[in-house]
Amino acid sequence: MSIPQKDLTFQKLGLDCANWTEPVYSDLVRRSAGNEEKMLVLYFNRIGWPTSLPTSEKEPFVKSVLREKKNALEELMLKSLPLRPGVEDFIDDACNKGIPVIILTAYSRSGEKTARSIVEKLGDERLSKIKVVGNEEVEKSLYGQLVFGKGMSSSLDEQLAKEARKAASAEKQRIAEEVASLLKVSVNIDTSSSERLEKIVASLRAGAEIAEVPVYNCILVAGSKSGLAAAEQIGMPRVALRSSFTSRAEFPTANAIMDGFGGADLTISKLCQKRWS
Repeated sequence: MSIPQKDLTFQKLGLDCANWTEPVYSDLVRRSAGNEEKMLVLYFNRIGWPTSLPTSEKEPFVKSVLREKKNALEELMLKSLPLRPGVEDFIDDACNKGIPVIILTAYSRSGEKTARSIVEKLGDERLSKIKVVGNEEVEKSLYGQLVFGKGMSSSLDEQLAKEARKAASAEKQRIAEEVASLLKVSVNIDTSSSERLEKIVASLRAGAEIAEVPVYNCILVAGSKSGLAAAEQIGMPRVALRSSFTSRAEFPTANAIMDGFGGADLTISKLCQKRWS
């Protein structure tokens, strides 16, 4: 929840006393590892919860704030929030070099609709050269069909369907083991739940499948710890891209950390030259 989204959200809920400055926001991101619900709990623990709010209603209250935040973000997108500087040149350079570019909107915390509204700012010509992977694309991918059991062709014979269910069960078990391993290795990474991590992994695998590139030859560029953690679990190289609100955040699962696109920061040439492990 960035500061502009928070301001609109708190105003709509009549919480004019709330004051979420950039230093406060940065501190909450660090302490909560980016978990939005935890950020709100920490914040209201600090300034005090609404006096009329019963203790038993704290969880529903937090969820209502997050719902308003999502609406506020959509409003912000309608006001033409600009793309990050350099991202268009970065994509153009990749396309000119024949490198597939996949943009994942399926696991966006703010919702696929909001994520797609940002992507649309790239323009029709640029969008014709890249692939956007949302919930529908994930569900239709082979991986998505096996794991989530959606989109299975009714023409499959009974034996094939049985084998598919076995494969899905085995994959779910593998993902559960990945989550367990992740929690043992680093308790500071926000995975939220096995379901959340499973969805991100499915998005990453669907993206690789659509690009027709093995996951270990793909590179995830992301600003969220959950996305980076999921990529680590499947052996996909990953670059953390900081923003003004995460300038002090740590990204322990990233292979590299950059502050932006172009120049001394993230370029296609650097991605091609680096030896990933």
